[in-house]
Amino acid sequence: MKKLLGTGVALVTPFKNNGEIDFNGLEKLVKFVLNNGVNYLVALGTTAETSTLKREEKRDIIECISYSNYKKLPLILGLGGNNTKCVIKQINSINNLSDFHAILSVCPYYNRPSQEGIYQHFKSIINNTNTEIKIIIYNVPKRTGSNILPNTVLRLANNFKNIIGIKEASGNILQSYKIMEKKPKNFSLISGDDFITLPILLGGGDGTISVIAQGIPNEISKMISLAMNNKVKESFSIFYKVYRIIELIYEEGNPVGIKTLLKTINICNSYVRLPLLSGSFFLEGKIKDFFKKVY
Repeated sequence: MKKLLGTGVALVTPFKNNGEIDFNGLEKLVKFVLNNGVNYLVALGTTAETSTLKREEKRDIIECISYSNYKKLPLILGLGGNNTKCVIKQINSINNLSDFHAILSVCPYYNRPSQEGIYQHFKSIINNTNTEIKIIIYNVPKRTGSNILPNTVLRLANNFKNIIGIKEASGNILQSYKIMEKKPKNFSLISGDDFITLPILLGGGDGTISVIAQGIPNEISKMISLAMNNKVKESFSIFYKVYRIIELIYEEGNPVGIKTLLKTINICNSYVRLPLLSGSFFLEGKIKDFFKKVY
């Protein structure tokens, strides 16, 4: 299986004002990023507000994304949780597993397992699911309350060939470097933090799973491609052009900010589900000002 390289997009779930899923908006979003240089798509990740979606809604979202993608780009499916047996059951219930390049599975949240507990969680998933399944670990301590340390990542990477990479969103560059220094050749280190993607790539990373890339896909795809080809000054010239919009989309939280941006560029509405609230009038104004000045 080919390594995942370049720009992945953590897709939002567009909603209508009545709270139902806006499938027209989702299709428009997929086609927008598809036509602007991104390399793969991530469905039902954190940015998709997956924790607020019903099982049937998840199924319909997957079908919509798959249809809109036309099998052009690899698809990654977000599927994780803090109940190991439940995660295994969900993975085994997927009928169209061949449609996905890999499963993105988050570190168990809320119960805050030890490093050995984290190791045993992913070991159990690998040992009790389809032998063809590929897993990308998702480390995001701000949301889970647990940090997967480099030694645990390397242990999983070396012991299980079906664990093919990690989305590293700890915000700790040194942690990423420690993984890259000793990881197996075919194991992918993917940045999960839009702010520090470039130094991670320049240190040997394999790309990004990005939130901002669905708002300005052409710019981010170019920036990532330049960095991966060691064109440092050129890649940073794009970063300095767009870093302000990255700041703005996280100002009121994710996916509130990116949905506000997507509304501004007429891709979809900015509605979110409780307990989140839509972006403020002030945030929308700042994002509009950015686009007036930069574009």
